[in-house]
Amino acid sequence: MTRRILIIEDEPGLRLTLTDRLRAEGFDVSSEADGYRGFERAAGAGFDLIILDVMLPNLSGFEVCRRLRERGVSTPVFMLSARDQVVDKVAGLQFGADDYLAKPFEFSELLARVQALLRRVAAQSAPAVFRFGSVEVDFRRTEVLRDGQPVQLSAREFQLLRYMVEHRDETLARERLLREVWEYSGAAETRTLDVHVGSLRQKLEDNPRNPAHILTVRGVGYRFNAQQ
Repeated sequence: MTRRILIIEDEPGLRLTLTDRLRAEGFDVSSEADGYRGFERAAGAGFDLIILDVMLPNLSGFEVCRRLRERGVSTPVFMLSARDQVVDKVAGLQFGADDYLAKPFEFSELLARVQALLRRVAAQSAPAVFRFGSVEVDFRRTEVLRDGQPVQLSAREFQLLRYMVEHRDETLARERLLREVWEYSGAAETRTLDVHVGSLRQKLEDNPRNPAHILTVRGVGYRFNAQQ
């Protein structure tokens, strides 16, 4: 499942840049340039994250955030502001924002913090125990059973499995998995991912040569299928 991001930013250049670069990272991105229109859009659609500027026409980012929380919208809010004052950061968090970044900023920092925020939300909403096929995964106890028998996974194999389960039914690019699970930066030429995927298939799939759950998406990466 592709994560949906709404950008509410009135500066055209920044709005376009963020839209293009986040789409290049695999996100489904929409945008609004007006505070009131942004609020209506955020309150009525199922976004996974809202990137919200503080200084907006018609309705400030603080007010947008406050109204969203009052309406019961729990979508994570990442606030942007040209003002780097502690009082502004505190105000944003008090109005219900989840993170705050002052302009100007490097896109790499914004991306890292967006991904970290999405991971936190996914971890909070992920089930403590997840089952697929004959496998049962207890994330809190870091235990895996297959047909009721313990399966020994390495720490990295467990991290990879957790990430795939949290992003199930979503096509995961090789670069994204290497960045998120191994914290590699840039384009890494390595067979590490393939080796770990092969090991997970051997341990968890009924037929590792024809896997039902850890699927290859040719030319892109992998996808986790939780269905039987």
